[in-house]
Amino acid sequence: MTYGLVAFGTAKGEKVAVKEVVAEYTEDVERVLGYGYDHVHRAGGDVGLTDLAAEAGTAALAAAGLQARDVDLLVLAVTDIAEYLYWDAAAAVAHRLGLRRAEAVLVDQGCVGGVTAFDALAGRFATHPDYRTAVVIAANRTAEAYWNRLGTHSLLFSDGAAAAVAVRGARSLRWLASHAETDGAYADFFRMDTGGAAEPFAPGGPVPAVRDAWDVMAHFDYDTERCTAFAEEIDDRTARAVHRACKRAGVTEEDLRWLVLLNDNTRVLTAQADLVGVPVERTNLCWAAQNGHFGAADHLFVLASLHESGEPVAGDLVALAANGRGMHWASAILSW
Repeated sequence: MTYGLVAFGTAKGEKVAVKEVVAEYTEDVERVLGYGYDHVHRAGGDVGLTDLAAEAGTAALAAAGLQARDVDLLVLAVTDIAEYLYWDAAAAVAHRLGLRRAEAVLVDQGCVGGVTAFDALAGRFATHPDYRTAVVIAANRTAEAYWNRLGTHSLLFSDGAAAAVAVRGARSLRWLASHAETDGAYADFFRMDTGGAAEPFAPGGPVPAVRDAWDVMAHFDYDTERCTAFAEEIDDRTARAVHRACKRAGVTEEDLRWLVLLNDNTRVLTAQADLVGVPVERTNLCWAAQNGHFGAADHLFVLASLHESGEPVAGDLVALAANGRGMHWASAILSW
């Protein structure tokens, strides 16, 4: 069983220069500018996650020349919370796309979800031999009421969604293998303490806020060596995920033509590329700096950009790799 990607669609918020808006988010301007991002994308206040996802999915179906009735499966990967709680965003997007019979699957693993979604596609294709066509969408809409898109993390978050049409047996951008692993010891990082069953929202209660990078440092008692070791572990396990996915695909890192990582800051992206052994010029470094981090949607955005450029040639191997809160690490290998 294999499948390939045949068409893409994207939707983005308004593109703004980081240097022009950074002061709206933090007083620590030089630190944020030092991450190396030039722009981010911000959606309007009336634009939700499912709006972006539906727009990208509609564009992908149109590019593939398909109708809603042709789709058997929708996989939606999200980073932030959607418009509502107790609500299935994947089902909502399926309805927006006019899918009346297709199965809808929600992947909610933070930034890594855009990579694990490929494994979800492979699994559904393997266990449902009647499935021929799927739409995979990854979307991020920063919930600014709960956290700071420029100040919570060392990645600067953008709003947008990217979609691809996956067809069983297609020879273009063929999925070869995936690897994923989880270490729940870090599950509390970047959680929001208020709003769940343990501490529901309440009038006059604490102001809801997502834990940020400073909370991660507090976990390690602000010990520089321990914090550095954790950062190195993130990079090492990302590289290990690529190695294991390559092994499953029967290839090596030396065979890779492209490496698509999270749209991370310049230092992290460069370090991870070095660990994998792919020159940084063949990564998404420049695209990341120009567009910001779209959470789970990074990899589909970059694949769509490469597809549009026409630069990859048949047989080029591309590795997708990511880490995400949980903590999860994952990689997928595709053949152009």
